[in-house]
Amino acid sequence: MTGPRWSATIGLTSRRPGLVRWLERALAPEASREVPRARTTICRRGERLELVVHAADAGAMRAALNTYLGWIALSVATVSAAATPPAAAPARRRGEALISRPP
Repeated sequence: MTGPRWSATIGLTSRRPGLVRWLERALAPEASREVPRARTTICRRGERLELVVHAADAGAMRAALNTYLGWIALSVATVSAAATPPAAAPARRRGEALISRPP
């Protein structure tokens, strides 16, 4: 990438203990990947996580922001679902999948 023209900072905080550290570990491998027109750095300051995206053009910036915001949303939803106690599940036969609708 020759000289970035676009930059954006995504700042994340959470009231849930450890979530920011967990997100940092989850997103770090992706931020370290080489992408031709965009670079992302991750920095944690206490319970605040900052992702700084530098991009060569608007298309690369849009793609990078959509990607990271999507991963963040998916990660937070996963943590929330894992922390929610399951409702009483109906009995299933062996090998049968249970698909349910959210309340």
